Amino acid sequence: MRSRVQQAGLVFTGLCAGVLISLNFSANADKAGSLAPLPVEELRNLADVFNAIKQGYVEPVDDKKLITHAISGMLSNLDPHSAYLDAEAFKELQVGTQGEFGGLGIEVGSEDGLVKVISPIEDTPAFRAGVKAGDLIIKLDDTPVKGMALGDAVKKMRGKPKSSIVLTIMRKGEAKPIVVTLVREVIKVQSVKSKLVEPGYGYVRVVQFQEQTAASLVQHLDRLVKQGDLKGLVLDLRNDPGGLLHGAVGVSAAFLPYKALVVSTDGRADDAKRQYLAVPEDYLRGAREDYIRTVPASIKTVPMVVLVNGGSASASEIVAGALQDHKRAVIMGTQTFGKGSVQTILPLNSNAAIKLTTARYYTPGGRSIQAKGIVPDIVVEESSNGTSRDRLREADLVRHLGNGKEPELIKSEAAQPRKDGTARPKDKDPKSKDEADDVKAPFELAGKDDHQLAQAVNMLKGLQILQTKTQ
Repeated sequence: MRSRVQQAGLVFTGLCAGVLISLNFSANADKAGSLAPLPVEELRNLADVFNAIKQGYVEPVDDKKLITHAISGMLSNLDPHSAYLDAEAFKELQVGTQGEFGGLGIEVGSEDGLVKVISPIEDTPAFRAGVKAGDLIIKLDDTPVKGMALGDAVKKMRGKPKSSIVLTIMRKGEAKPIVVTLVREVIKVQSVKSKLVEPGYGYVRVVQFQEQTAASLVQHLDRLVKQGDLKGLVLDLRNDPGGLLHGAVGVSAAFLPYKALVVSTDGRADDAKRQYLAVPEDYLRGAREDYIRTVPASIKTVPMVVLVNGGSASASEIVAGALQDHKRAVIMGTQTFGKGSVQTILPLNSNAAIKLTTARYYTPGGRSIQAKGIVPDIVVEESSNGTSRDRLREADLVRHLGNGKEPELIKSEAAQPRKDGTARPKDKDPKSKDEADDVKAPFELAGKDDHQLAQAVNMLKGLQILQTKTQ
């Protein structure tokens, strides 16, 4: 028996070596230089663990399951955004980028073996049930989440429409777990919404960056312009968790000059070092018509305010950083999430894939916002009394990637004084009951009580007056 298991261990070691060699060849096929030596001693340790489990674990374990968990563990321990995607999860990822999938409507990450809510998606079962950013999901139905792979948790939360699932949630400030029953729906994310806030002042919200987001934005901008000359425009990126990189480049290109630098990336591999410009080659996929050419000319010069908050992440931060560095818009709101890393999807032969962090991205001015975020030009808290909700940020995630430029990790700008020397309100529980009720009350973006939007419109009116005087 022992000799048979040892033989299996040798075969497993050879298999691991073969996989590493094949991956190394595919990754370096077009690159000069020799292959790195295989970590033979570490592979033997891996084989010994494999042997021990096969020989002594209390129940038989399938080889495929063990190897899959080994791959998943390697990736999940790198950073919060690298992950193994089995065939089903890979397919769901592809479907999700098209703007439609079945589930609850939650953007999630992992922390300490639990599922952490990054942001609920608007008008979904999770959003309507009051699930909040920063919530820790500890149970799915009767199954504890502790130790469950993130992909498995996501798979369990998704399912057929009209089927239900019970989420048990731990929330900061709550003494007891919160239990909510959600009914799954077909989640159709309308990535762009727009309206006239008042005559002459337009409002466009990007909910998430998908395949058709930039093209949809152009249509919304065209409709706003046809309703009358715009004196100002608000681009709302609050609570936008990000999405596709080329979508962010396309949205930025709608407001920036042709060939303007939008974002650059830098990683270890040569193909991770590149610049993305406001040109069709960098925002179009396939043989499609260049929709940016149809953007009304006034959109390139109309005074703009971009609204951001702690829920603005990834692609949202690319757009905000580009418009800020080119001085195309005033950035207003609160510090953004700080996800400044690029994930590359690498398909595997088994119809599965790995999602691997391969680069950091940088704003046109060369700023890395990883674990820091975009600091607004004008800080405006969510409520009129100067308070905002506590929000999870990249710097709060376990094993988050460092900034790459900052000598020390910057977790929050909350303690930093404003440009005028006054202190910023800190992200903590409000002192009075009235303040607590104000901050925790249900909040509708672009609703009648949207304090940040009101301040953005006031800013635009001031900019419009200044522009008129200059002319």
